[in-house]
Amino acid sequence: MVAKQYVPATGDIVWLTFSLQAGRKQAGRRPAIVLSPQSYNEKTGLALFCPITSKVKGYPFKVILPPSSRVTGAILSDHVRNLDWRVRRARFEMKAPRQSVAEVRAKIAVLLGSGMSSG
Repeated sequence: MVAKQYVPATGDIVWLTFSLQAGRKQAGRRPAIVLSPQSYNEKTGLALFCPITSKVKGYPFKVILPPSSRVTGAILSDHVRNLDWRVRRARFEMKAPRQSVAEVRAKIAVLLGSGMSSG
């Protein structure tokens, strides 16, 4: 029997490898939250992620995970990345609280602006 491959889903907190990017500290193997739906992730092999940092500072776009979670720290909601989850070896760790996912989405909506025109 062949084991079904894990496909990331919205709200999953996974461990994955972020590539080193010039001028950025969010590199190496680290936790991240999945924002895109599983159907998109499975079809494209990509997923939208926000990294999670253990350095909880007074940053306006961070979302703090509950201290009782298996993964703790702050989700960097303005560091959205579309990454190949297979190449980055995404490994499921836990499901994020719904409130945390909602907070991340709300902060991203602020960044994108609610009054954006289509042209």
